[in-house]
Amino acid sequence: MRAHYASDKPPMPTTLQTTPLHISSIPCPLWRRLLALVYDLLIVVAIVMVVGLLCQLATGGKLISTGATTSVPVWYQALQGLVVAAYFISAWRRGGQTVGMRPWRIRVTSTAGATPSIQQCLVRLLVAAAPLLLLLLEPVLGLRATLWTVLVIWFTWFAVALFNTRRRTLHDLAANTEIRLLGKS
Repeated sequence: MRAHYASDKPPMPTTLQTTPLHISSIPCPLWRRLLALVYDLLIVVAIVMVVGLLCQLATGGKLISTGATTSVPVWYQALQGLVVAAYFISAWRRGGQTVGMRPWRIRVTSTAGATPSIQQCLVRLLVAAAPLLLLLLEPVLGLRATLWTVLVIWFTWFAVALFNTRRRTLHDLAANTEIRLLGKS
């Protein structure tokens, strides 16, 4: 019987052996990016839940006060916004893809095809999230009317892509970015 030595084993690869991907010049169809957004909404909900749990634990369960009105601290809302923003910006800067974009084989790029800059990511995020400011109108309009208003404005943001030859949405136009399909090289 022969003893096994470390040299008997095949060498371990130092990198993952995957098929290389290249960014095509083909713009992403709107339906694909909307489905990727649905996936990302699930990730955002999970992030918000974890941050909420940690904040509830840190405040001894007294984070949100209820009574005649519900009061949510401004610092908590800002923290949630920062964490969600960090998710999108880090994903776009690290590989151009959020978790939701990976299965749909799409990537955010600058219009030149490069990784978007931090400034482009910030502009893209702020313009995409701008309709959320309308939630401040909830005490005046009511919850139902406010949510419908936000949805109609987001629909308009994305509907711009239907008339743009590169399928760029309003936040893509503002940030000078676009979503492209990935292909195998």
